[in-house]
Amino acid sequence: MRIGNIDIDTSRTHIMGILNITPDSFSDGGIWNSTEAALRRAEQMINEGAEIIDIGGESTRPGYIPVDENEEIHRITPVIQAIKKEFCIPISVDTYKRSVALAALDSGADMINDIWGLKHDSKPAEVISSFNVPVCLMHNRKNTAYIDLMSDVISDLRESIAIANAAGIPNDRLILDPGIGFAKTHEQNLEIINRLDELHSLGCPILLGASRKSVIGNTLGLPPDQRLEGTLATTVIAVMRGAAFVRVHDIKENLRAIRMTEAILKS
Repeated sequence: MRIGNIDIDTSRTHIMGILNITPDSFSDGGIWNSTEAALRRAEQMINEGAEIIDIGGESTRPGYIPVDENEEIHRITPVIQAIKKEFCIPISVDTYKRSVALAALDSGADMINDIWGLKHDSKPAEVISSFNVPVCLMHNRKNTAYIDLMSDVISDLRESIAIANAAGIPNDRLILDPGIGFAKTHEQNLEIINRLDELHSLGCPILLGASRKSVIGNTLGLPPDQRLEGTLATTVIAVMRGAAFVRVHDIKENLRAIRMTEAILKS
């Protein structure tokens, strides 16, 4: 898969580094809000082995307050432009809004990461298609009333794929994220991580985003800043289940876990 100017081998696991330009993200809200701080963090992530940087201008933690589109654009576009000026690394933007996606791609972003899988609003699909860039379709819904968990998740993702295809986005431009922490109970999150490989039936690369999330905190009884080891466990499972990407906060440690797991699996 080509993202920006980089060819990504989706047969192995790559790191997408999280860069939140928000005051209220559950783990690192307010830390990287200035362009200068964000640029320093991006450089650190690149040096530690991140291959994609995912920029978010609106927190989507449980109970989040939606951000005005203009404010979201104001937060992210200077950071996108600064990173693209200094570094050659693909940039993903975490948004489900058409105007934000358009502004991000105009500013140099290389892909869109939509937490609603194009279902909140299908209009971003038209923008993504016109720029001919990849999109990550995350599973999400407004309830946890599953009849059969994995079958329902796969069915929901098929609907997102259909929306993308109808807008002219081919399957080779799609990444699928099962949406850990979104419209799922604690037990359902654990089950999906364990059964991640079943998403391969959809024929697209898989991304796992479990870094520091409540599924780890609830399992281990730990606050966000103490969830590194739990995150590493989910990353190891992601590698074992064939995920092409993990979206994480702690780059260096997760990369070491990936390399060690891959070495064992290849032995």
